[in-house]
Amino acid sequence: MDHDSYADSYIRGILNTVKSIAMVGISPKDNRPSYFAFKYLLERGYRMIPVNPGQAGKEILGQKVYARLADIPEPVDMVDIFRAPQYAVPIVAEALALAPRPQVIWMQLGVRNDEAAATAEAASLKVVMNRCPKIEYGRLSSEISWMGVNSRTLSSKKAQLSGRGIQRMSLDRTTLAGGTTEAALRAAKDGGR
Repeated sequence: MDHDSYADSYIRGILNTVKSIAMVGISPKDNRPSYFAFKYLLERGYRMIPVNPGQAGKEILGQKVYARLADIPEPVDMVDIFRAPQYAVPIVAEALALAPRPQVIWMQLGVRNDEAAATAEAASLKVVMNRCPKIEYGRLSSEISWMGVNSRTLSSKKAQLSGRGIQRMSLDRTTLAGGTTEAALRAAKDGGR
Protein backbone atom coordinates (compact mmCIF):
# COMPACT_ATOMS: atom_id res chain seq x y z
CA MET A 1 0.00 0.00 0.00
CA ASP A 2 1.11 3.55 -0.70
CA HIS A 3 1.50 5.20 2.69
CA ASP A 4 2.19 8.65 1.26
CA SER A 5 -1.51 9.22 0.61
CA TYR A 6 -4.73 7.48 1.55
CA ALA A 7 -8.10 7.50 -0.17
CA ASP A 8 -10.84 9.14 1.86
CA SER A 9 -12.84 5.91 1.51
CA TYR A 10 -10.02 3.96 3.21
CA ILE A 11 -9.83 6.36 6.18
CA ARG A 12 -13.63 6.67 6.43
CA GLY A 13 -13.97 2.88 6.30
CA ILE A 14 -11.59 2.52 9.24
CA LEU A 15 -13.24 5.26 11.32
CA ASN A 16 -16.71 3.82 10.62
CA THR A 17 -15.68 0.24 11.44
CA VAL A 18 -13.60 0.46 14.61
CA LYS A 19 -15.36 0.82 17.94
CA SER A 20 -12.50 0.51 20.44
CA ILE A 21 -9.18 2.31 20.19
CA ALA A 22 -6.15 1.71 22.43
CA MET A 23 -4.05 4.88 22.43
CA VAL A 24 -0.44 4.00 23.25
CA GLY A 25 1.40 7.01 24.63
CA ILE A 26 -1.54 9.07 25.91
CA SER A 27 -0.54 11.87 28.25
CA PRO A 28 -2.58 12.80 31.32
CA LYS A 29 -1.66 16.46 30.69
CA ASP A 30 -4.61 18.32 29.22
CA ASN A 31 -2.38 20.50 27.04
CA ARG A 32 -0.82 17.59 25.11
CA PRO A 33 -1.97 16.56 21.60
CA SER A 34 -2.56 12.96 22.71
CA TYR A 35 -4.99 14.17 25.38
CA PHE A 36 -6.89 16.33 22.84
CA ALA A 37 -7.14 13.47 20.34
CA PHE A 38 -8.20 10.99 23.05
CA LYS A 39 -10.92 13.32 24.38
CA TYR A 40 -12.22 14.16 20.91
CA LEU A 41 -12.54 10.51 19.88
CA LEU A 42 -14.09 9.57 23.23
CA GLU A 43 -16.72 12.28 22.69
CA ARG A 44 -17.45 10.86 19.24
CA GLY A 45 -18.50 7.51 20.66
CA TYR A 46 -15.35 5.44 20.43
CA ARG A 47 -14.36 3.21 23.35
CA MET A 48 -11.02 4.80 24.16
CA ILE A 49 -8.47 2.81 26.14
CA PRO A 50 -5.42 4.68 27.45
CA VAL A 51 -2.06 2.86 27.47
CA ASN A 52 0.81 4.48 29.37
CA PRO A 53 3.03 2.48 31.76
CA GLY A 54 3.77 5.56 33.88
CA GLN A 55 0.05 6.10 34.50
CA ALA A 56 -1.09 2.45 34.83
CA GLY A 57 -3.94 1.97 37.29
CA LYS A 58 -4.92 5.64 37.19
CA GLU A 59 -7.63 7.21 35.06
CA ILE A 60 -7.53 9.63 32.16
CA LEU A 61 -10.88 11.21 31.31
CA GLY A 62 -12.62 8.55 33.36
CA GLN A 63 -10.95 5.65 31.53
CA LYS A 64 -8.65 3.19 33.32
CA VAL A 65 -5.05 3.38 32.12
CA TYR A 66 -3.18 0.17 31.26
CA ALA A 67 0.59 -0.32 31.25
CA ARG A 68 0.66 -2.25 27.98
CA LEU A 69 -1.66 -3.60 25.31
CA ALA A 70 -1.54 -7.14 26.77
CA ASP A 71 -3.10 -5.84 30.01
CA ILE A 72 -6.31 -4.67 28.32
CA PRO A 73 -9.06 -7.16 29.29
CA GLU A 74 -11.19 -6.64 26.17
CA PRO A 75 -10.71 -6.80 22.40
CA VAL A 76 -9.23 -3.73 20.72
CA ASP A 77 -10.19 -2.77 17.16
CA MET A 78 -7.43 -0.22 16.57
CA VAL A 79 -4.08 0.62 18.13
CA ASP A 80 -3.26 4.34 17.87
CA ILE A 81 0.49 4.87 18.31
CA PHE A 82 1.30 8.21 19.92
CA ARG A 83 5.00 7.40 20.42
CA ALA A 84 8.16 8.18 18.45
CA PRO A 85 8.71 6.11 15.26
CA GLN A 86 11.42 3.91 16.80
CA TYR A 87 8.82 2.48 19.23
CA ALA A 88 6.36 1.47 16.49
CA VAL A 89 7.95 -1.94 15.75
CA PRO A 90 7.70 -3.28 19.34
CA ILE A 91 4.18 -1.82 19.71
CA VAL A 92 3.07 -3.57 16.52
CA ALA A 93 4.66 -6.82 17.77
CA GLU A 94 2.71 -6.48 21.01
CA ALA A 95 -0.50 -5.76 19.08
CA LEU A 96 0.01 -8.86 16.92
CA ALA A 97 0.31 -10.99 20.06
CA LEU A 98 -3.20 -9.99 21.16
CA ALA A 99 -6.08 -12.45 20.73
CA PRO A 100 -8.10 -11.36 18.92
CA ARG A 101 -5.80 -9.09 16.97
CA PRO A 102 -6.74 -5.49 16.29
CA GLN A 103 -7.90 -4.65 12.76
CA VAL A 104 -5.89 -1.44 12.41
CA ILE A 105 -2.53 0.05 13.36
CA TRP A 106 -2.67 3.85 13.23
CA MET A 107 0.49 5.93 13.65
CA GLN A 108 -0.02 9.56 14.60
CA LEU A 109 1.24 12.68 12.83
CA GLY A 110 5.01 12.55 12.63
CA VAL A 111 5.08 8.79 13.21
CA ARG A 112 6.14 6.74 10.22
CA ASN A 113 7.84 3.38 10.44
CA ASP A 114 7.79 1.33 7.25
CA GLU A 115 9.09 -1.79 8.99
CA ALA A 116 6.24 -1.69 11.52
CA ALA A 117 3.75 -1.09 8.70
CA ALA A 118 5.07 -4.03 6.66
CA THR A 119 4.87 -6.32 9.70
CA ALA A 120 1.27 -5.30 10.41
CA GLU A 121 0.24 -5.59 6.75
CA ALA A 122 1.86 -9.05 6.51
CA ALA A 123 -0.56 -10.06 9.30
CA SER A 124 -3.50 -8.60 7.29
CA LEU A 125 -3.96 -5.50 9.45
CA LYS A 126 -4.81 -2.13 7.92
CA VAL A 127 -2.20 0.56 8.49
CA VAL A 128 -2.29 4.36 8.52
CA MET A 129 0.86 6.41 9.16
CA ASN A 130 1.54 10.08 9.77
CA ARG A 131 -2.13 10.95 10.23
CA CYS A 132 -4.29 11.87 13.20
CA PRO A 133 -7.68 10.14 13.57
CA LYS A 134 -9.03 13.27 15.29
CA ILE A 135 -8.11 15.44 12.31
CA GLU A 136 -9.30 12.86 9.79
CA TYR A 137 -12.63 12.45 11.61
CA GLY A 138 -13.07 16.22 11.70
CA ARG A 139 -12.16 16.56 8.03
CA LEU A 140 -14.38 13.73 6.79
CA SER A 141 -17.36 14.72 8.98
CA SER A 142 -17.02 18.38 7.91
CA GLU A 143 -16.60 19.55 11.52
CA ILE A 144 -13.21 20.97 10.66
CA SER A 145 -14.79 23.16 7.97
CA TRP A 146 -16.60 25.12 10.68
CA MET A 147 -13.23 26.69 11.52
CA GLY A 148 -12.51 27.64 7.92
CA VAL A 149 -10.10 24.77 7.28
CA ASN A 150 -10.18 23.28 3.80
CA SER A 151 -11.34 19.72 4.34
CA ARG A 152 -10.85 18.71 0.68
CA THR A 153 -14.38 17.32 0.89
CA LEU A 154 -17.06 18.96 -1.24
CA SER A 155 -20.72 18.08 -0.95
CA SER A 156 -24.05 19.78 -1.43
CA LYS A 157 -25.56 17.47 1.17
CA LYS A 158 -26.05 18.77 4.68
CA ALA A 159 -23.88 16.81 7.10
CA GLN A 160 -25.65 14.66 9.67
CA LEU A 161 -25.67 16.21 13.14
CA SER A 162 -25.15 14.08 16.19
CA GLY A 163 -25.39 14.59 19.90
CA ARG A 164 -27.37 17.07 21.91
CA GLY A 165 -26.51 20.61 22.88
CA ILE A 166 -23.27 21.22 21.02
CA GLN A 167 -23.61 20.54 17.32
CA ARG A 168 -21.28 17.79 16.19
CA MET A 169 -21.09 16.16 12.83
CA SER A 170 -20.81 12.41 12.63
CA LEU A 171 -19.58 9.64 10.42
CA ASP A 172 -22.86 7.89 11.19
CA ARG A 173 -21.69 7.14 14.73
CA THR A 174 -23.38 7.63 18.06
CA THR A 175 -21.85 10.49 20.02
CA LEU A 176 -21.17 9.94 23.70
CA ALA A 177 -20.01 12.42 26.28
CA GLY A 178 -16.42 11.80 27.26
CA GLY A 179 -14.62 12.79 30.39
CA THR A 180 -15.88 15.22 32.94
CA THR A 181 -15.46 18.95 32.83
CA GLU A 182 -17.07 21.64 34.94
CA ALA A 183 -19.24 22.63 31.98
CA ALA A 184 -20.39 19.03 31.42
CA LEU A 185 -21.19 18.60 35.11
CA ARG A 186 -23.11 21.92 35.16
CA ALA A 187 -25.06 20.94 32.06
CA ALA A 188 -25.99 17.56 33.56
CA LYS A 189 -26.97 19.19 36.84
CA ASP A 190 -29.09 21.85 35.12
CA GLY A 191 -30.77 19.25 32.94
CA GLY A 192 -29.08 20.55 29.80
CA ARG A 193 -30.60 24.05 30.05
